[in-house]
Amino acid sequence: MKSNTKVISFANSQLYLLLNSKFILLTLLKMGLLSGKNVLITGASRGIGRAMAERFAEEGANVGFTYLSSVEKGEALQKELSEKGTTIKGYRSDASDFKAAEELVGNFVKDFGSLDVLVNNAGITRDNLLMRMSEDQWDEVMRVNLKSVFNLVKASTRTFLKQKQGSIINVTSVVGIKGNAGQANYAASKAGIIGFTKSIALELGSRNIRCNAIAPGFIETEMTEQLDEKMVAEWKNAIPLRRAGSSREVADVTVFLASDYSKYVTGQVLQVDGGMLT
Repeated sequence: MKSNTKVISFANSQLYLLLNSKFILLTLLKMGLLSGKNVLITGASRGIGRAMAERFAEEGANVGFTYLSSVEKGEALQKELSEKGTTIKGYRSDASDFKAAEELVGNFVKDFGSLDVLVNNAGITRDNLLMRMSEDQWDEVMRVNLKSVFNLVKASTRTFLKQKQGSIINVTSVVGIKGNAGQANYAASKAGIIGFTKSIALELGSRNIRCNAIAPGFIETEMTEQLDEKMVAEWKNAIPLRRAGSSREVADVTVFLASDYSKYVTGQVLQVDGGMLT
């Protein structure tokens, strides 16, 4: 009887270890790459920003995101992401407004307790040839695309310094590297983001604060759906991978830069362009 009892006891202990190991493994898999990280994304009601918010939530991050004019889409996104099990909150805020940016970061830290990752994605286009471009078209693109990055990074720096850690991810464009006819304002704003990113990486690197940029190429979004099909086909044919990218593919790179897998990466511009600029 004693021998049988020992066998049963041993079997039960092995079964317990097996079940416990599976539980731990499933828990780790469910946690995701960004489990417990608090992420703030600007301009996330649609397109690339929305895909980023979705991917961060999928990887276990608590996500705060901004929207401005797309109120219904912003509220719908908050409801949708909340079902993934992490803390989600949308903020109606103008990233190009200095005081609004300060209030946003203050409210985010109050609501979430800390700020681990800042993603500057807010941006617009006001395309025109230089001869026809108005001063307002130039100023608006610079204000929304470039000044918003300054505003949010400036507002977040004190929090990052106190924490002695943080990841800043700025969304630029291949146009900021190569230029593009009819987009002098947009290209200049995106090139400015690259210079800003590298400068901040140098300034804050010693405090364990990383700053990188992502440069998407031709990505299929709601905006590209309105383009001429023949023109789109020509662009795709010029890309080595022979296709446009998806918002999710850009978001995947953002997840990498936000995670500990990139903890020795700073001051870099990662091109997500299918080889367009190769």
